[in-house]
Amino acid sequence: MLTRRAWLSASTSVLFPARAAVPARPNVLLIVADDLGYSDLSSYGCPDIRTPEIDSIGSQGVRFTHFYANGPECSPTRTALLTGRYQQRVGGLECAIGVGDQGRYDEAAWLQKRGELGLPPEELTMGQVFKRAGYDTACFGKWHLGYPEKFWPHHHGFDESFGILGGNADYFTHKEEDGRPVLYHNGKIVERAGYTTDLIAEAAIEWLKGRKGKPFFLYLPFTCPHTPIQDPDGFDPAKGTAPWQNGNRKVYAKMVERMDRRVGDVLRQLDRMGAAANTIVIFISDNGGDPNGRNLPLRGRKSTTWEGGIRVPCLVRWPVGLPKGITVKQVGITMDWLPTLLAATGAATPPGRKFDGVNLLEVMRGKQPVFARTLFWRGRRGNVVRKAVRDGDWKLVDDNGLKELHNLSVDETEQRDLLVSEPRRATELEAKLKAWEREVQSPRLRGFRAG
Repeated sequence: MLTRRAWLSASTSVLFPARAAVPARPNVLLIVADDLGYSDLSSYGCPDIRTPEIDSIGSQGVRFTHFYANGPECSPTRTALLTGRYQQRVGGLECAIGVGDQGRYDEAAWLQKRGELGLPPEELTMGQVFKRAGYDTACFGKWHLGYPEKFWPHHHGFDESFGILGGNADYFTHKEEDGRPVLYHNGKIVERAGYTTDLIAEAAIEWLKGRKGKPFFLYLPFTCPHTPIQDPDGFDPAKGTAPWQNGNRKVYAKMVERMDRRVGDVLRQLDRMGAAANTIVIFISDNGGDPNGRNLPLRGRKSTTWEGGIRVPCLVRWPVGLPKGITVKQVGITMDWLPTLLAATGAATPPGRKFDGVNLLEVMRGKQPVFARTLFWRGRRGNVVRKAVRDGDWKLVDDNGLKELHNLSVDETEQRDLLVSEPRRATELEAKLKAWEREVQSPRLRGFRAG
């Protein structure tokens, strides 16, 4: 028999249904390849490398065609990625930090002599932002943001960290060219047997298995396919490593395919956890490919500010939050990910913090039209300075004094120099570039500038 109380309860639930459950905050898996060329993935037209697992991120979500790295080398882009700002604001990180803590241009060398070459823990980073927001945080892979321990991931908000400190460690011995061991775990140098790509993926999978209740932010920067080029299956027990085969495209392809397989293993762990639907998965490269990689049809390679040095593949998947299988022509850049992820997760931006990157979430959702950007690049090594500015479709490149002007809407391969025929446009872009250089000067380099 239905009592009056039960009847009222049932009637009330029909008239005023229970409020829908608030979706859990999304997890974040941020995957970074090292020196992967713009067209080194099957989904970007690569004819000789198969990457079905990485490609699936884009086919199940969003694929960018005009996404840029903040710098043409490792350390600069990683600085911008984690801070959401131009790396020039930090100072001394416009070039990859050299083996054994080398400053490779004047400002960097000045900082290194003072023990300050690295990403200062005072800088607000992704790890710190997500940790403050109640996320479990981890970094597994290549760091390359400072050799001294005070710059390591555990000082930047990461609960757990494991990987390679520098830029070009042997994949089996985990030592750099000078013999320095650079494999670390939570602030200590360690020894582990195995191929670096496998060790990074396995550490990530084990950490994911331990996640319970809290949302997580996993930063997964692989060392692959950065040199040395070493066959994942080429280990020689007598030598304790595999031969270095720089310039061998077939071995390079095997390295990328091994990374692809291990990315798939990480994605399957998300499936096993029931976390795949509400995890934002991002895959990018830190710069264009070196001579081992493929950037076609773009001009240039790593270390240059031509399109081939700074335009990179970018794939994003979030089943409950993004459409499936779309291609986005929006111009984006590495430093956009921090403000975009803050918007997607609802994590708070600390008061007074201004990002140079912008939020691309609604563009990816198709709710905001593509908009024009003005972006800047500057990379330095020794006495070589390479710069560029893209303003809408126009791009001015200053390649260590050699200047060219291109309209990327009709010439994305940068073959037709319009510097002479469009002098007013070139002058405008050059003025914007100089103004930007003044605006982003780093406070911690005041002593250097005064000297």
